Amino acid sequence: MRLDDLRALSIFDGLSDDQLAELLAGGTEVHIQPGIELFREGQAADFWWVLVDGAIELLRRTGQEDTVVARMDVPGRWAGGFRAWDEHGTYLATGRGVVAGRVLRVPSTVLRERSSSWFPFAAHLIEGLYRTARSIESTARQRASLVTLGTLAAGIAHEINNPASAATRAVDALETTTQVLLTSVGRLGREVPADKLAALDQLRRETAPGTAEEDPLARADREQALATWLSRRGVVRAWSIAPSLAAAGVNLEWCTQAETVLGSAALEPGLEWLASTFSTASLLAELKESTRRISELVAAVRSYTQLDRASMQQLEVADGLDSTLLMLGHKLRGGVTVVRDYDSAVPRVEAYVGELNQVWTNLIDNAVEAMDGKGTLRVATRVEDGQVVVEIGDTGPGMAPEVAARAFEAFFTTKDVGKGLGLGLDIARRIVVERHGGTISIKSRPGETVLRVGIPFRPRKP
Repeated sequence: MRLDDLRALSIFDGLSDDQLAELLAGGTEVHIQPGIELFREGQAADFWWVLVDGAIELLRRTGQEDTVVARMDVPGRWAGGFRAWDEHGTYLATGRGVVAGRVLRVPSTVLRERSSSWFPFAAHLIEGLYRTARSIESTARQRASLVTLGTLAAGIAHEINNPASAATRAVDALETTTQVLLTSVGRLGREVPADKLAALDQLRRETAPGTAEEDPLARADREQALATWLSRRGVVRAWSIAPSLAAAGVNLEWCTQAETVLGSAALEPGLEWLASTFSTASLLAELKESTRRISELVAAVRSYTQLDRASMQQLEVADGLDSTLLMLGHKLRGGVTVVRDYDSAVPRVEAYVGELNQVWTNLIDNAVEAMDGKGTLRVATRVEDGQVVVEIGDTGPGMAPEVAARAFEAFFTTKDVGKGLGLGLDIARRIVVERHGGTISIKSRPGETVLRVGIPFRPRKP
């Protein structure tokens, strides 16, 4: 490697030829080959790697997969060397060649000696800055992850609690109803002939409880009429039989038919049996719906987290948006109207699904907070200029131009102390722009703010 190779790199502006010669003498030229690993995440960062030409991917280990987090493809970009300022410094990612080229590999000890002798004050600043930045970023990222996890966990618990409670109530009621059903069957077996039992069962099967929502006042009136009719015929348990019959859609004409079949002596056990069968069917339907809802929520969680799939995959963007809306459903009740405007012509895109879902979570959560829980949330998709465009808009007060201009800066937030970390939109920008080669922008005015995300149809090529 020649002196002119380094002189062309802007990172070495200000160094003399003698200083560059010292750096060359202490370093080694390493050739990049596609697929060859140069350094590994977590290992001691004993070398400083400066790209001269070619390209290197930086990968982080996530679960069982290596995920590309950045790309060194501009001469002068560097990685590693942290042990020059921190004896415990390690590589933050794995470096793997993707385009043939060269790097200058300088031992961290050489880097420290040269920086200390050339720029002693700067070396101390770099050491302090590195340690401080690493501590701040680690703490902030951990806090952000915990806040997001806590928000999602609370949301999931809230969403699952309703159907789970309904299922528990249904099971408790089903136990009581089953006991009444068995008792009434025993009484009927002793008091009613087989032919009348068959006629009664036929009458039961001809009754089809309505599935449409009924006016509560109309049902209450019918229940009162049935209770009065039963009491006049000496039915002791009219108070417990009438509600079940009314819920099943039974009227006085039907009860008269049952009385004709049973006779006055067996009217109470017969109607009690019929009411129990109707209640059992209703409770089973409620239990089925509750467990279906729980299964649906679990499926949404799996879809949202993508725990059972590869990171990069073909996906329908609308599916991720719907999963995210379901996960944040507890925040959308009581005043937020969700308007979905999905273009059916939107193609599938290849993307990191779990990461895109994190983007949708940040944007939707911010939109709801901006509206203070009341307003219209618009989620739209369409095709534009070779991209799938997703727009998430709210009817909140909007952003001032100076706020919108800084919205994607790391640690910039307009929220009160303790309520925001300033990481949401920065993370969204990194995922969209750096990970997917897309675009993200804000358009805001009083009463309308729109976050616009563009994802290319195809991933960026190496």
